[in-house]
Amino acid sequence: MSATISHPPIAVAANIRSLRFGAASGAGEHTVQWLLRRNCSTTPRQMMGFYASLSLVSLVIGTFFWAQGAPLVMPFASLEIIAVGGALLIYARHATDSERIRLQPGRLTVERVSGGQVERAEFAPAWVRIEPQHGDRSLIELSGQGQSIAVGRFVRPEQRVQLAEELRWALRRWQWTPAAQPDTESADKSEN
Repeated sequence: MSATISHPPIAVAANIRSLRFGAASGAGEHTVQWLLRRNCSTTPRQMMGFYASLSLVSLVIGTFFWAQGAPLVMPFASLEIIAVGGALLIYARHATDSERIRLQPGRLTVERVSGGQVERAEFAPAWVRIEPQHGDRSLIELSGQGQSIAVGRFVRPEQRVQLAEELRWALRRWQWTPAAQPDTESADKSEN
């Protein structure tokens, strides 16, 4: 009895193991993308609706007591509205924070959005190192070519090891050559 072990081509190997955190494109683009976002229970639009209804209720109550002869209720209701509005503004500013990791032929792009500020780093996939910053449960540091960026803020600490393994696995499976470079040998021959 004999057995033959063969490794499937890259396209087949990609389908064997499903990605837990990322998604591979199926439209012939040969890209893999991980989108890690903050777990928010409400959207900024829903939060604005909640704030408007809360403000309306506070103003109605304040106006009622002011009409009954208690003028100090209205300033405290206004203070409450301002304090809650400030807290919701801080929440809404970071509600859309995210980390996007995109593996394309010859390029790994990492974008981190925090409070409206975007930090972006690009790497050659063959030269990327993926390792924890301090320990197994710390953020994952992607480094290479003099750049580094930490990812995994929106993944539970105990799942960061799995994310790092998935990134390493994808980099091994999706090793493409960089985009077509000009042929320097033919350019040298044309000069002679």
